[in-house]
Amino acid sequence: MEKLSPTSLDGPLLHKACITFEPSIDFTHYPFSLPLIKNLKEIEFPSQVTFFVGENGAGKSTILNALAAKIGFGPEGGSKNFAFKTAEEKHFSGSILLADQLTLSWRMKPNNEYFFRAESFFNVANFIDRMEKEGSGNGYAAYGGKSLHAQSHGESFMSFFSNRLGIDGFFILDEPEAALSP
Repeated sequence: MEKLSPTSLDGPLLHKACITFEPSIDFTHYPFSLPLIKNLKEIEFPSQVTFFVGENGAGKSTILNALAAKIGFGPEGGSKNFAFKTAEEKHFSGSILLADQLTLSWRMKPNNEYFFRAESFFNVANFIDRMEKEGSGNGYAAYGGKSLHAQSHGESFMSFFSNRLGIDGFFILDEPEAALSP
């Protein structure tokens, strides 16, 4: 079999996510009570870019958060080595419960991964500032060379898009347009 590189791959890195519900799952409680989740068996990713579109409250973010948790990202976003918490665990418990029901099928493991949550990007920026102050990394370099808080909301998002997204990566973006809307 020919060794694939991300630039030669003609399809997605993540092929599909299968959902097998344990018999003990209570479908009257969130997130399993959502019609989208209740009826979901698998999600196929037919191309390198997949968009989840639907009404508010349908479960799009819940699914993205569950995928991120299954892959090993922290619940508030960032790269896999971002280990911080600013929110209560119960805020993410539904996604974590759903993640436990997922099995992921990869075509190739990515070299660069990131979970972007617009809702908690401020907390990611705080974590990067703290890393810089403690001297435990060169976090600013990966985001354009300066604190994300030294930029406007939209500029900080653009710094992320310009500096963190690359051709050889796997990126989960939850509401990335939030700071860019008029």
